[in-house]
Amino acid sequence: HVAKATATLMQAGWRSQDAIVVFMFLKLSLPIVVGGMAGFLVYGLGVVDAAPMVKILIVTSAVVAGVFLPEIGVSNVVKKRRAQLQKGLPDALDLLVICAESGLALDAALTRVAREMVRSAPELADELSLTAIELGFQPERRTALANLNKRTELASIRGVVNTLIQTEKYGTPLAQSLRVLGGEYRDDRMMKAEEKAAKLPATLTIPLIVFILPTLFIVLLGPAILSAMDGLGGL
Repeated sequence: HVAKATATLMQAGWRSQDAIVVFMFLKLSLPIVVGGMAGFLVYGLGVVDAAPMVKILIVTSAVVAGVFLPEIGVSNVVKKRRAQLQKGLPDALDLLVICAESGLALDAALTRVAREMVRSAPELADELSLTAIELGFQPERRTALANLNKRTELASIRGVVNTLIQTEKYGTPLAQSLRVLGGEYRDDRMMKAEEKAAKLPATLTIPLIVFILPTLFIVLLGPAILSAMDGLGGL
């Protein structure tokens, strides 16, 4: 369980030794804190006026929520970080192709790409920089690339890692392989953007009906209704 939690925290970008300690502390303490607060509100202050079984159910639900709150928080961070990694990967591959064509070694190319991407995609720059450092001291370069795969657990980065391993193993041209991958990921990013744009009218329908149309009716029909009421009052 601790190893799984450590891997999840690494995917969230928290790689320090204190991260697992803080996570386990929150996982153990939050059920007590949240359950205690719920018990104080329900039994101490009498906020909820309900049957005894309903009160017990509320306190129990609060304790269960406290158990899962740390995992839910970390899962949300991991999801957002993966989205940022996916977003910046095509541009990073383009820069990596340029560095490979200029004759830089893989670790030097990753270092340069990380330096260039630190503002536009800091999460990806952090991962590439750490991979470049590991390539320098790991006995096998495949180990450093596999660690990048473990820290991200992203299908697109797994494809990049497999490409780098195959180019090193079989001696295929690195720039050509990365250029093909970069084109595929860029097309995928454009496709997702087009899907979001296509869903936008349907998404805006409910806010339009709930917030905009009533206001529009009030503005257009309000003066006419007031005039009609004044006319009927004069009669």
